Order: sequence, then C-alpha cells, then structure tokens
Amino acid sequence: MGLDELITLCKEKNRKAQSELFLQYKDRLFALCLKYCKNLPEAEDNLQDSFIKIFQNIDKYNGKGSFEGWMKRIVINSAIDRYKKELYIQPIDEQRTSEQDNDTNIENDQKLPLAQLLALIQELPSRYRLVFNMYQLDGYSHKEISEILSISLGTSKSNLHRAKHILKGKIVNLTSDNLNHTLKHG
Repeated sequence: MGLDELITLCKEKNRKAQSELFLQYKDRLFALCLKYCKNLPEAEDNLQDSFIKIFQNIDKYNGKGSFEGWMKRIVINSAIDRYKKELYIQPIDEQRTSEQDNDTNIENDQKLPLAQLLALIQELPSRYRLVFNMYQLDGYSHKEISEILSISLGTSKSNLHRAKHILKGKIVNLTSDNLNHTLKHG
C-alpha cells in the first residue's frame, strides 16, 4: 500500500492503516523522541502521545511537504509541550553567558559511538537538552527556539552554551576514563 493511500485510509479512521503507519514510522520517530526526552520511559510516552496527535490531526496534513517531516514536527512539539506543562524549562541568568568561557567546541580526537553520545545528551538538564537538540540537531534558529519555548533570545543562546560546556566536560571525562582504562588494562 502506498503512502498516499495509507494517509487517506488513516483519515477515514481505518485501524489497519493506522497500525501499518505506526509500524512504518515508529522506529524513526522513536529515535527522535530519544533525542528530546530524558529517559527511555519518557521517550516511549512521547511516542505514544505523538501518534495519538498524528491520528487526531491527520486531516490537517494537506499533502504539501514531507509527511514524515510533518510527523516529526508533532513529535518535537509534543516533547516541548511536555516540558512546558511540567515546568522543566526554567530560564537561567542571561548574564552568566558573558562570564562563561568561550571554548565550547565539542571536538575530540576519539570518536564516541552515536548511542553513547545520545546518552550523554539525555543526561543534560531538560532546558539545555531541548535547546541543544533544536539548534544543533534539528537546525532551528535561536529566534525560532525562543518563540517556541517562550524564552528570550539570550536565554536560548545561554542554554546552548551551557549544554555544549556540559557535554564537552562529559566527553572529556569519558574519553580520559577510557584512555586510563586502556592504559591500565591494555
């Protein structure tokens, strides 16, 4: 069954088509949930909530643009809404940005496996993780982030800076721990 036919049947509330759509996209959308959620159970909840919203709003998809892109936007917005409801996003003092060091490039000679890097991103405080993912991984501008999250432009930039700073520290610690382990046991 083609995607257009599947979408049409989903608009008609066809359970078999909804199940097929879920099976086709659940893995890709779950990977996106993992980027925005702090742990596995929260990512699973976000995926379920997102598919409910997808099926409830599928009539609003007008065929313009990528259907997968439309669904990804719902997944991201669901994760953001979850944080807003639970008051996880607490702006930090914008003055701290100028006091922080400017060396936030996350570069390292050792390559980390993607799963390990995602795990480190998930450990970030929620306000930093959201901004980091939106800016670095999904290409949102600081202006877009500030509007979506209802924070100032400076707070968006500051949260990104802090996220990079924290990640860099975690990566340095992890790679130095791995190097020390290799030297001791190698």
